Amino acid sequence: MSGLGAVLFDMDGTLVDTEVLWWRTTEEVAAGLGHALTDADAPEVVGRAVEDTAAHLVRVSRAGDAEAVAAGAAGVVVAAELTAGFFRRVEAGAPMRPGARRLLAELEAQGVPFALVSASPRVVVDSVVGGSLAQVPFAFTLSADDTPRTKPHPDPYRAAAERLGLVPRACVAVEDSPDGAASAEAAGCRVLVVPSLLPVPRSPRRAFADSLEDVSAADLRGLGAVAD
Repeated sequence: MSGLGAVLFDMDGTLVDTEVLWWRTTEEVAAGLGHALTDADAPEVVGRAVEDTAAHLVRVSRAGDAEAVAAGAAGVVVAAELTAGFFRRVEAGAPMRPGARRLLAELEAQGVPFALVSASPRVVVDSVVGGSLAQVPFAFTLSADDTPRTKPHPDPYRAAAERLGLVPRACVAVEDSPDGAASAEAAGCRVLVVPSLLPVPRSPRRAFADSLEDVSAADLRGLGAVAD
């Protein structure tokens, strides 16, 4: 199979400028736990599911409390705090990334299907899709709540391709983070990486752009054509 069947977009840091909001939320929750967030925490924060970041904060702030960590009770509370804090910030406004609106309109005009595949909770995805992305005609949206495992596992992108009636290799995923790129690549998608806060390792199935302003529908078709 060759050609572009669909484009699967990540949300946070790719289409909307929410990675900074997520970092500020995590920073605030970490401070409440007595931990000062630094760049060393970034791999456990940027592009990660809420539960993963919560588990990390519990580990670094309560390293001596092995029983609490093992029980997971603390992680559940921290995850709820992260979700609530992030939701509040997103509701206040999450601007689209440069070039995103133009690229989405171009794909729509050319009849290329596209969907949203996010590692954020459903409540956050719905807030952004009802706000900043309200006029975007996604085929559907997938959140972290919609698959057994979220990024960096391949489940979200496999599920998205299946829902479109496509094999993953017929899809191009657009991502900004290491975990997101790993998820899409493991699923079998061709990946366009537009990094935001973290550098993303290179691989044969990944193309790179500095900004969505530099990306056209033709570029995505070109990636799809070499997806085999």
